[in-house]
Amino acid sequence: MMKLLLTIFLVSLCFISNSQGYQVNFQGQKQQGMASAGSALPQDASSVFFNPGAIGFLEKSSLSIAVTPTFANTLFEESGTNNTARTESPVGTPFSVYGNFKRSEKSKFAYGIGIYTPFGSTIQWEAGWEGRYAMKRLELSAIFFQPTISYKISKKIAVGAGFVYTTGKVNLQKNIPIQDASGQDALAELSGSAKGFGFNSGIYFNATSKWSLALTYRSRVNMEVNDGTATFTVPESLQSNFPSGKFSSSLPLPQVLTIATAYKCNEKWIFALDINAIGWKAYDTLGFDYAQNTASLVDTRSARMYKNTLAFRTGVQFQLNKIISLRAGIAFGMSPVQSGYVTPETPDANRLNYTTGFSAKIGPHFSLDASVLFTHIERTDTNLETNLSGKFTTNVLAPGLAIIYQF
Repeated sequence: MMKLLLTIFLVSLCFISNSQGYQVNFQGQKQQGMASAGSALPQDASSVFFNPGAIGFLEKSSLSIAVTPTFANTLFEESGTNNTARTESPVGTPFSVYGNFKRSEKSKFAYGIGIYTPFGSTIQWEAGWEGRYAMKRLELSAIFFQPTISYKISKKIAVGAGFVYTTGKVNLQKNIPIQDASGQDALAELSGSAKGFGFNSGIYFNATSKWSLALTYRSRVNMEVNDGTATFTVPESLQSNFPSGKFSSSLPLPQVLTIATAYKCNEKWIFALDINAIGWKAYDTLGFDYAQNTASLVDTRSARMYKNTLAFRTGVQFQLNKIISLRAGIAFGMSPVQSGYVTPETPDANRLNYTTGFSAKIGPHFSLDASVLFTHIERTDTNLETNLSGKFTTNVLAPGLAIIYQF
């Protein structure tokens, strides 16, 4: 029993970084207002993320800084009882910093830099909740650094690519069903740093004065934890069974292939559509290796059985006047988490995201972008390993703001 519970705890380390429920799709305020569609619609330096090829078609160099405070609350209702529990998670703060530069109007090369947070969150459940032996608190931060170059092949086509370096930290806590003399649960905690490498590439095709097309590919990134620390607070008589020490693991972040298009109806209306194919199947098995093993603390290999999924994002932009533009969008995302594998870290389900936003020019160089996202998620499941059974209901509200300087 103890081996099983410990295995569940260690496997849950990966969930927050990989689930759709905790993937952070906040990489550009204009795109966020259009449900994160915009790979075929270059508007500012955030194209460094959405389509490295498209930065070759940006008319001006620019710098942007954005943050999207994220308010998420989950309610758990246990099956067969009246027991309920809520999360007490702090506000998430995903951010992005982008820059795009071009030496001259005639230059075929353009350059960009991106610093952004596509994975990361903190989820914390109230004390004493029914699933505390599966998870008590989970905190993850992952920052991507992406230098980028784009080459404009012709007046219609540009290609681009960026090298990605990722660094992150994780801290995960859960209770162990062992009580000390005062009746307090034992505690397990995993913490460590991770790093990984990958790339982001894209092709932008300006087919006509109205139509544009895009194809992008973001590679899988394996986040390597080579020197993590596992700490177990247990009664003294069991310390030899749960020795604190080092561990290593590999946390894969999925590849994403995007096909996109944008259509400019006239000077005021623009429509955009992105279709993402996401390689969640990389999470078929998760493993953890410990520097010191015991009969209770063994290296683990656990099947996760994630599946590849699709996400559909569509949005519209309306140029109200020379200063203000308005946006709205809707996105449908399929959950990679199959029945029997829902956890407190990933109470995930197929979802609809609703977004809106606007931009306002402030003088000849500055502009302000804002967006708001709302989503409601419900999922009922019985976890095959922990037998935690019930309904998870999650609401997410995420207002975002960016300042852009063009030169």
